[in-house]
Amino acid sequence: MISIQLPDGSKREFPQAVTVAEVAASIGAGLAKAALAGRVGAGEAARVVDTSYLIEADEQLAIITDKDADGLEVIRHSTAHLLAYAVKELFPEAQVTIGPVIENGFFYDFSYKRPFTPEDLVAIEAKMSELAKKDEKVQRRVLPRDEAVAYFKGIGEDYKAEIISSIPAGEDVSLYREGAFEDLCRGPHVPSTGKLKHFKLMKVAGAYWRGDHRNEMLQRIYGTAWASKDDLQKYLVMLEEAEKRDHRKLGKELDLFHIDEHAPGVVFWHPKGWTVWQEVEQYMRRVYRDNGYQEVKGPQLLDKTLWEATGHWDKYRDNMFTTESEKRDYALKPMNCPGHILIFKHGIKSYRDLPLRFGEFGQCHRNEPTGGLHGIMRVRGFTQDDGHIFCTEDQILQECVNYTVLLQKVYKDFGFTDIIYKVATRPEARIGSDEVWDKAEFALMESLRASGVEFVIAPGDGAFYGPKIEYTLKDALGRQWQCGTMQVDFSMPGRLGAEYVDEHGERREPVMLHRAIVGSLERFIGILIEQHAGALPAWLAPEQVVVANITDAQADYVTEIVKSLQKQGVRVKADLRNEKITYKIREHSLQKVPFILVVGDKEKANGAVAVRARGNQDLGVMPLESFLEKLSGDITQKV
Repeated sequence: MISIQLPDGSKREFPQAVTVAEVAASIGAGLAKAALAGRVGAGEAARVVDTSYLIEADEQLAIITDKDADGLEVIRHSTAHLLAYAVKELFPEAQVTIGPVIENGFFYDFSYKRPFTPEDLVAIEAKMSELAKKDEKVQRRVLPRDEAVAYFKGIGEDYKAEIISSIPAGEDVSLYREGAFEDLCRGPHVPSTGKLKHFKLMKVAGAYWRGDHRNEMLQRIYGTAWASKDDLQKYLVMLEEAEKRDHRKLGKELDLFHIDEHAPGVVFWHPKGWTVWQEVEQYMRRVYRDNGYQEVKGPQLLDKTLWEATGHWDKYRDNMFTTESEKRDYALKPMNCPGHILIFKHGIKSYRDLPLRFGEFGQCHRNEPTGGLHGIMRVRGFTQDDGHIFCTEDQILQECVNYTVLLQKVYKDFGFTDIIYKVATRPEARIGSDEVWDKAEFALMESLRASGVEFVIAPGDGAFYGPKIEYTLKDALGRQWQCGTMQVDFSMPGRLGAEYVDEHGERREPVMLHRAIVGSLERFIGILIEQHAGALPAWLAPEQVVVANITDAQADYVTEIVKSLQKQGVRVKADLRNEKITYKIREHSLQKVPFILVVGDKEKANGAVAVRARGNQDLGVMPLESFLEKLSGDITQKV
C-alpha cells in the first residue's frame, strides 16, 4: 500500500503507485479539475512536480492550484512555452532559445531573420489564445543527453542542441510536448494548455545569446500571465499608472535631469533636480551627524593593487573603469569600503575608539552594460549614502539594533512604511568560524526582533565574508525596491591590515559593518519621483511656493512676499508674467508645485494671500504669517 499524507494531516492509501492527478481525483472532482501540479516532500526537500508524476512510495503531498504561489509559477512557465509554440506556428523558421519565469511574468528569446513588430505580437497573442482553447495535453518524456542533442539538431533547433550539449555526458533531459511543439524543460507544467487563459504579451527587446555581447542579438518577447482575469486586469492598470509615474518621463516634464548620449549612464542634474538631490543629501548628512557618524571623503582613483588585495579585481574587473599613468594601473572605485579601511588604518586605534562609524556620500562608477541602463535607476556613475562601522564582535548586536531603528525612521520620513526584511545566512563557501557566524546571524535577526518586525530567512544567500539584512521598500503601486542593507564583514579589514589594540594590549582585527540606507542617491530619487508621481512633498519639492499676481498692480506686493519667504528659507518663485491667472495656476499645477499664492488688489490691501494647494485645493485667503506657519508645519512633519 502507498500512504499519502495531505497538508491537513489526513492520509489516503492506494494499492499501487499513484499519480498526483489520481490523488486529487480521489479527494474530489473539483480539486481534480483545479489541480495544476503537486508538491511532494516536506521542508527544504519539497519539490513541485507535474500532475502526471507517479508516486511509488509513502509521501507527503499538497495539490497545487492557481490559488498557490507555486501554481502561478507553473502557469507562467507553461505560458512561456505556449508563446514559443505560437511563434513556431506563425514563424516556422524562428529558433527558440530560453524562456524563464521572471517577476510578474515570463520571457522567451528567439532567433529570427527580421525584428518582430507590434503587429506580430498581436498575432502571436491571438495564436496563443487559439492554441490554449484547444486544451492540448502537455506530455513529458525523458531522453539521454546525446539523443536529445541529435533530436533538436534534426528539427533545426541549434540553440536547444547547444544548451543540451553543455549538460554533463550521460545525464538524461526532460522534454515537454503540447500539440506540434516540443521543448526542452525541467518542468513542471500545467496538465493541458486549457489551463492558460489570462495572459498578455507586453513588448519585444534585444538580448544577446547567453548574455554575451559577442554573440548574436536575439529577440526577447516579454509577457505576463495570471491566475484570473481580475488579477491580470489589476496588473495592467498598475502598469498604466507606473507609466504615468515613470521617472524618466517626469524628469523631463518637470525639468529635473537628463541623460545625454555623450555620457551614457551618467546623470546631468538640472537646477530643480539638483535641489531635490541636495535636500536628500543634506537630510542624510543630518542623519549621519545625529547618530554618531563621522563624514569622510575618499579618492575616486585607487591603485590596482588595492583592488587585488580586497578581491574585487578578480570578481569585478569587467565592471570597473580602469586607466594607466606612469606605468601604474588604477581603477575608478566601484565601492567605498576599501577607502574607509585605509582611513581607519591611519593612526593607531584603541578598543576605546570603537565602534567607529564613517559615512560618505561616495561617488562610484561601475561599467554596466548599455542594455541594463535605466534612467537614473541604473547608471554607471552614482553616489551612495555609504557607511561603515568598525566594531568588536560584542558590539555587532547593538549596532544592528540601532541601525534598523534608524533606517525605519528615515524611510518613514520619505513616505515609506511598508518594508520587507530578509536575512541572508551563511553560504557553503565561506570564511570564519561557525562561532563567529552564529554571533553575526544572531545579531542581525535579533536587531529585527528588537524592532518588532517580521523577517524571512534566505538560507545560504549571505556573502562569503558574512551574513546580511536586505531592506526592501514597497511603493504606492506595490512594487518592491531593495535599497537598504546591513552586511557583517569578517574579511576585508584583515585583508588590508586593519587592526585595533584591545583591552589587553593585543592587536585585533575589527569587524566591519557595511550599511546603506537609501543606497544609490540617483536610484532613490528615481524611486521617490515614482512613489509621489512627481508631486514631491513640500520639504523635498524643488519649488515649494509660487507667488502669482493677477494684474501688474500687485507686482511690488509679489516681490515683497517673495523676499519675505526667501528670508525664511522657503524655495519660492515669482510669476509676474502678463498672462491670465488661470493660465498661471494651470502651468504651475502641472509642474506639481505644492503651493500657489495668488494676490489681487484685495489681498494686497489686506496684507494677505489666496492659497491654492496642490491637487486643486482652495485653502482660502489668509495672512502671510498663517500660510508660513502651515508651510513650516508641513516641512517639519515631512507631510
